[in-house]
Amino acid sequence: MKALVAYMSKTGNTKKVAEAIFEALDCEKEIMPVEQVADISGYDLSFLGFPVQRFGPDPKTVRLLQQHCQPGRDVALFITHAAPEDEAQLPEWLAGFRTAAARANIVGIFECQGQLSKGTKRIMSILPMRGLRQMAKRDNSQGQPDATRLARARAFARETVAKARV
Repeated sequence: MKALVAYMSKTGNTKKVAEAIFEALDCEKEIMPVEQVADISGYDLSFLGFPVQRFGPDPKTVRLLQQHCQPGRDVALFITHAAPEDEAQLPEWLAGFRTAAARANIVGIFECQGQLSKGTKRIMSILPMRGLRQMAKRDNSQGQPDATRLARARAFARETVAKARV
């Protein structure tokens, strides 16, 4: 099996998860920023990772997922976000990634909390939208993704490869 781990990372969170997934793979493998990927057809399984931006995938992410997630391709998505994993709106935010990748065979989806950047938190705290100010105030993302979340990412990688080989 030949696997690709490709990621988009603005603050380093998604890159950390990508590196954990890559480390756990016991097969021929490559890792690179998703912007450097021309085509995933040469891989048996592609792990594609992105951050949540503005409560879902940004337009560039949607274009990349639609480009790479073609029928017959096995993909696993991994997504980072600053929200706690029990955030009630999180399934809605993640649905946009699944929809953008829907033409491919989605073998698995992993998501975990990453650290909210200080600049984004500062902006959220002064915006007129009360909900965003409250999110910034109760932010608990410092130090994420932590060792436990990265261990979960490695386990996800091993489980996904096992599913794809069946």
